[in-house]
Amino acid sequence: MSSQSTSGSRTVHDVSCGRSLRERILGKAGAPEPVPAALVAVIAAEIQAHCGHRRLKCRRLAIGWTVAQGVAAAHQLVEDENLTKIGMSERSWKDWEAGVLPSPDYQDLLCRLFTTHPVELGFARDYSPAPAADGTGPLWSGHGPDGTLPKGETTRAGAGPRTFTEVEATKRRAAVKLAGLAMAAPAAAAQILEEAAAEAMEFTRQAEATALGSGTLDHLDLAVTEFNHAYSLKPPKAVFDAVMGYRRKVNGLLQAKRTHRQERELMAFAGWLSELLAWLAHDLGDARTGLAFATDAFVQGQQAGHGQLCAWAMDAAASINLYGQRPAKARNAALKGLAEAPAGHPLTVRLHAQAARAAAADGDADGFTTAFQAAQDAHQLLPPRSPRRFGMDVLPLADYALTPYPATSFIWLGQADQARHHAEQALATYEAAPEASRSPSREAIARIDLALAHAQLGSPDDAIALGHQALDSARVVDSVRHRAGDLTTFLTRRYPRQAAVEGLCERLTAATAARTALPAAPSGT
Repeated sequence: MSSQSTSGSRTVHDVSCGRSLRERILGKAGAPEPVPAALVAVIAAEIQAHCGHRRLKCRRLAIGWTVAQGVAAAHQLVEDENLTKIGMSERSWKDWEAGVLPSPDYQDLLCRLFTTHPVELGFARDYSPAPAADGTGPLWSGHGPDGTLPKGETTRAGAGPRTFTEVEATKRRAAVKLAGLAMAAPAAAAQILEEAAAEAMEFTRQAEATALGSGTLDHLDLAVTEFNHAYSLKPPKAVFDAVMGYRRKVNGLLQAKRTHRQERELMAFAGWLSELLAWLAHDLGDARTGLAFATDAFVQGQQAGHGQLCAWAMDAAASINLYGQRPAKARNAALKGLAEAPAGHPLTVRLHAQAARAAAADGDADGFTTAFQAAQDAHQLLPPRSPRRFGMDVLPLADYALTPYPATSFIWLGQADQARHHAEQALATYEAAPEASRSPSREAIARIDLALAHAQLGSPDDAIALGHQALDSARVVDSVRHRAGDLTTFLTRRYPRQAAVEGLCERLTAATAARTALPAAPSGT
């Protein structure tokens, strides 16, 4: 049995130990299904005493859930009981299990989910006197013998008369049903139970009823993987059309009969497709459409309980806002993404670097320094093995953010020497990448950053040459044209009479005119 040490001398067992305890206790109890709430409480207490986990984690293990299943169950409870929509993610749940106190609203939701009170989940302390030896003293839970609070306790518990009227009505209905079964003749009781068994089978059939084919979700996973690989290799217009077709199909599947698990998976696929559409719209020069899809990806991620998807969506929104000259919105998007990104994920590096770049665009040198230092610190804390996104290693995205982002930032802050240094590093990094993973558009932007640095340092010929090399790229997307526009604007202002500058301007104008227009998105997307 593996274990790990925490603060002091406390030893916390691996979760497999808690699962084993649960199985043993359930076995001795005859494996009841569903497991009664009282037995869940007993299992949780045993796991806490033996394994040393905090109470919330013990309760989850006693139910038999993973963190992902717990988050999904919470979202389902919100939907079933028509509660206020939530943004709960696996990351926030893990923080709570580690000792971070949830907000009162989330405490209430978790107590509803586990059908218990805050003390049982470790959110509050119980100061009731210990029970007397004869058992007549105040109970630890503060409940009366009939399951209600003793008189005088309702005010302190924040419960009004209506609350207890509803509770009592529910208890009476349940009691009438149980009494009817107990008083029935044996044959009638058997008939009631037989009918109940048939109902249970129908409940199960309805829960599993779905219009989705057995391979639909696997097909979507493969399609999203292929689209992500095609993003940097094929023309944005062609990829946009194909991805948009799949996004419409997923929207149709969400309207059809499906299980709750399938609904969450479909929402996640919808979010991933919208996140990719946001980048493609950005590449095609339509910021409004890009931001609309970034917002949709974030919302789909929230509904699916997928914090990482939410963070990727905000990464796209940060870039789109930045190129749209909205640095404050770009910074807010990066910070919103950081609130959702998993700890220790390369995406945290990228989002901190996005916030740094936005600060530089806003002329905030101190803000840039602070955010970029946070990006460097996050990079040093990355684990040895990098996670993958649809089969692709995402660590290079963190590495790249530490070289081209500061190059662009130093251009905006007027620090040409620093900009040249980082732009040269970025260009060397991109050119050294394996052919299959090279990004022509990133290389083009690095050349433009280097060109701007040379222009600021008084070398227009080098700047013009680099500008032409950037426009020679196989993927001159809108971000490349936008940055090339910054270069030609600066060169025209600094060197107005040079024919070579006019030539670069004419070439950029031709490239802009030749871009393929983005098709209008259908209403309701």
